[in-house]
Amino acid sequence: MPEFSVLDLAPVPEGATPADALRNTLDLARHVEALGYRRFWLAEHHNMVGIASAATAVVIGYVACGTRTIRVGAGGIMLPNHAPLIIAEQFGTLASLYPGRIDLGLGRAPGTDQRTLRALRRDPSSADSFPQDVLELQTLLGPLQPGQVVQAVPGTDTNVPLWILGSSLFGAQLAAVLGLPYAFASHFAPDALMQALQVYREKFQPSKQLDRPYVMVGANVVAAETDAEARRLFTSAQQQFTNLFRGTRSRLPPPIDDIEAYWSPAEKAQASRMLACSFVGSAETVRRGLEDFIAQTGADEVIVASAIYDHAARLRSYEILAEVWKALGREATPS
Repeated sequence: MPEFSVLDLAPVPEGATPADALRNTLDLARHVEALGYRRFWLAEHHNMVGIASAATAVVIGYVACGTRTIRVGAGGIMLPNHAPLIIAEQFGTLASLYPGRIDLGLGRAPGTDQRTLRALRRDPSSADSFPQDVLELQTLLGPLQPGQVVQAVPGTDTNVPLWILGSSLFGAQLAAVLGLPYAFASHFAPDALMQALQVYREKFQPSKQLDRPYVMVGANVVAAETDAEARRLFTSAQQQFTNLFRGTRSRLPPPIDDIEAYWSPAEKAQASRMLACSFVGSAETVRRGLEDFIAQTGADEVIVASAIYDHAARLRSYEILAEVWKALGREATPS
């Protein structure tokens, strides 16, 4: 049975502040740590009023300081936005402060729009050097080499585990060639999921970090006591995706009774396609959906996002999911 982990975007609900969102993030991390989840990852997004994790390394430090055992990391850092040396220093510092608990997932998308990309002083062509930047970062986090002039302090020889994140065949191929674990963003871009996993597994080359393919897949889970309650909670995410298509950046909206009155048929089709890897309902409904998803993907790990407006309902959703996870484990154990 795969491990379960959490992807938290530090969502900012309507009527709340980024400070509220960050406090909720730490509270959620402590909650899922007690429930036995494997990792707690945060993601780099910029100029998004509904996401408070832009300074991702800072938030990772905040969460790692407030927890004890759960792995904390980036899912991910958008490497073309940064010099590899800066990321090596940031995550080398985190690994020095919280040894054995820090992960570094790397993506090549900007995590924002073109205007914000310019505000980041990023060259639009910088994504082209992503493979070389990953190798440079890997070297900076590894043992000091003879004649190496530039080193990350802290960073050198911390050997922070690297992951490649992606939603296309490019990331799958790169992760395979470098022998790194691969996390697919199926929680919002599921179209190439199965093809990417096949490419990664077929082309994988063992490395010092990893001797066999290791796949993490993303999923949205909204669990509640009843299917109807969960479906209502899920309308917050559905509205947020619809707002993105409309060019409206919003904080996470409260749930509504009738999502059909909110979106057009075209918006519904687009949002539903992007949210196809979503499991919404009671414990039994979520269990059936995840069981099929895990069987289909053969995932080693499932990382779960839950854009739920009410913080208490979000905590409860992860409690129900933990119960589902245990039930799936019992079913997978030979009698």
